[in-house]
Amino acid sequence: MRLTIFKSTLLFIALFSLGCGSGNGKEGTSNTENPDLTSTVDSLASEIDKELVLGVARTEAYFPLLRNKKVAVVANQTSEITSGVHLIDSLVASEISVVKVFAPEHGFRGKADAGESVKDGRDAKTGLPIFSLHGKHKKPTPEQMQNVDFVVFDIQDVGVRFYTYISTMHYVMEACAEANIPLLVLDRPNPNGHYVDGPTMEKEHTSFLGMHTVPLVHGMTVGEYAKMINGQQWLNDGIQCELTVIPLENYTHDTFYSVPVRPSPNLPNDTSINLYPSLGLLEGTSLNAGRGTEMQFQIFGSPDLPSEKYKFNYTPQPNFGAKYPKHKGTECNGLDLRETPRMSYIDLTWILDAYRNSNNKAEFFNTKNFTAHAGTAELQKQIEQGYTFREIRKTWAKDISAFKEIRQKYLIYD
Repeated sequence: MRLTIFKSTLLFIALFSLGCGSGNGKEGTSNTENPDLTSTVDSLASEIDKELVLGVARTEAYFPLLRNKKVAVVANQTSEITSGVHLIDSLVASEISVVKVFAPEHGFRGKADAGESVKDGRDAKTGLPIFSLHGKHKKPTPEQMQNVDFVVFDIQDVGVRFYTYISTMHYVMEACAEANIPLLVLDRPNPNGHYVDGPTMEKEHTSFLGMHTVPLVHGMTVGEYAKMINGQQWLNDGIQCELTVIPLENYTHDTFYSVPVRPSPNLPNDTSINLYPSLGLLEGTSLNAGRGTEMQFQIFGSPDLPSEKYKFNYTPQPNFGAKYPKHKGTECNGLDLRETPRMSYIDLTWILDAYRNSNNKAEFFNTKNFTAHAGTAELQKQIEQGYTFREIRKTWAKDISAFKEIRQKYLIYD
C-alpha cells in the first residue's frame, strides 16, 4: 500500500514539475507534445515499476543449485519467500532434500528472549531436526555438518553490529569452510542500510555481540557482509568458505524496506528497528528500553529519572520476548519516541541526557555489558566525563572513514 501511494505521488510530482515549465511560449502548446517530457515520464514510470525482489524469491536462481543435494538451512521466522510461505516448506514441497535446520538466537520460531539459551528440537510441521546455534553451541559441530552437501542461510538482519545474526553467519561460514561445504546466502534488504555510524569495535572487546572491527551500524546487507567476512579473512586461521550470494533485484542502500515479520521478539515494527542502533546501547545501562511493554525500542525510562522532566510513565511487566524485563513491576519515568522521524545516524542525546539527569549515576552503567554493545570502553568514559554528542561523534570519524574504504570492495548495490 505504501509503495503504491509512493509511486502515484512521485509520478504526479514528475508530471507537474516537468509539465508546468515545459511550454515553448506558443499559445495552445500542449505538454503532451513535448517529446523530452514524454521520454522522461516514461523512463521514470519504468524505474518506479521495478519492484524489490528478495534473494529468497529468486527460486529460479538457486533451486537448481540444490537439486540432488542434501541441504541444511539456517533459518528462523523471517525466512519467508512471500507472506506465510516459509522457505523450508517451499524447499520440501519442491522435493529438495532438506536434512536439518540450524536456528539462531530467539530460535526457529523467534519466540525466545534475548540472550536466552535455545535447545535443539524438531519442527512439528516437517519433522526436520533443529539444531540451536544459541545454546550449547554457537557454531555447527563437525558431527552436525555430516550428511550435508549444501548450506543455505536466509535470515532477516537489521544492520546493527550487536544484533547477533551476523555472528551466527560468521560461525556458519567457518563451519562450512572447515567441512568444505558450499554456502548459499539469500540476500535480504538492510532496513538500516542507508548509513554507517557509531564507534568501531576494538579487537580486545570482541564477543558474540560483535565479532568484527566494524562500526556499530555497518550499512551492508547480509550478502555483502558475508563477502566481507570472506574477503577480510576474518574466519579462523584466515580460511574462506565457498560462498554464493543470491542478490536482491531493484535494491539500493537508500531503498526503504518495511520488514514484514518481526526479526526478533522485541523489534515489533519499522520504528523500533530504526531506533534500535541508538536505544540498543541502553541495554548496558540501568535504563529500560521498552522491554516488558508493546513499545520495545520506542520508549525508554527508569525509576531513577526525574518525573518532572521524563513525563512518560510506564511499568514493565513480563511478556512475549521479555520474561524478566528490567524494572519489572516498577513505574519508570521516561520518554516516548514513537513519533521520531526516520534516523540516519546514531543519536546519543537520549543516553547523555539520561545520565546527566539520573538520580543514581553510580549504578547507571553495567560496564561489561555496555562495553560489549559499544565495542569500546571509551564511550562510557566520554559520557561520564561530560563529552558532548558532537565531541563524541568526532572521535568516530577516522575509523568510519577507514571502514568505508574496506566496505566499498564488497558492496553489491549502489
